[in-house]
Amino acid sequence: MLLALDLDCLHVNQKRVQIRIEQENHHHGHDVGERLYLHRHSLVHSLPSHLKIIAAIAFILVVVSTPITQWGAFIAYFLWLLTVVSIAKIPFPLLFKRALIEIPFIFFAVLMPFFGSGEKIQVGPFDLYREGVIAGSGIVAKGTLGVMTAIILSTSTTAREILRGLERLRLPVLMVQIASFMLRYVNVVNDEMERMKVARESRGFEATGFKHWKVLATAAGALFIRSYERGERVHLSMLSRGYEGVLPHEEQAKHTTTVWIKAMMYPLVAVAIFVIQLLIGKI
Repeated sequence: MLLALDLDCLHVNQKRVQIRIEQENHHHGHDVGERLYLHRHSLVHSLPSHLKIIAAIAFILVVVSTPITQWGAFIAYFLWLLTVVSIAKIPFPLLFKRALIEIPFIFFAVLMPFFGSGEKIQVGPFDLYREGVIAGSGIVAKGTLGVMTAIILSTSTTAREILRGLERLRLPVLMVQIASFMLRYVNVVNDEMERMKVARESRGFEATGFKHWKVLATAAGALFIRSYERGERVHLSMLSRGYEGVLPHEEQAKHTTTVWIKAMMYPLVAVAIFVIQLLIGKI
């Protein structure tokens, strides 16, 4: 009887360990530093991070190189981008909601046609400068495509994978390490901030006006000091374990030509659109 109970307990513990390992390996991006990531099983999500970074930069370069007067090309760019969003299984409402970050730039672009010099265009009751209209349209179209490309990258790739991709692309090691530590300890600092908030509220504190800014400023200073001291302790701990300024490198897998082609389809289709538009313009 005791032997059967021991075997049952052992079996349950093995299942718990297996579930924990699966949860660690099957990251869904719930940490503070991973809030932009959206877990999906799609072709875009499965591509290596460094290839996605290259593809995104190449696509943006093609878009920026296209004259804003080639409206047919920009319409095709938007249609292709939305196709990639559909392949990545990213909800369109989420894409457009996150794209609202560019509203200040759109506001600036809308004002540009009203200021400038040269030829004017009559649009209803307004006299708009032609050069300002072209420049403002370029900011809106190219900026929107760039922002949406960045959203696709951040939504389909975790922050840790992006850092690994930048490291593989030979970004300076020190910059990668700083970003890596920031990503790792943003969760720690956030937890510390939440505990301090609970401590204040448990003592009856509630920020309602300017008179409470002194308390919040004191809390921010205490949080900075605690974070700095924690960083010092972590650094000393790393040195005691043999850290010499370089983090251990992970083994880099080699990717087949098929994977490269799948990843580069994003900018290659944009290049094809760019070339076709040039040929149409010459006819």
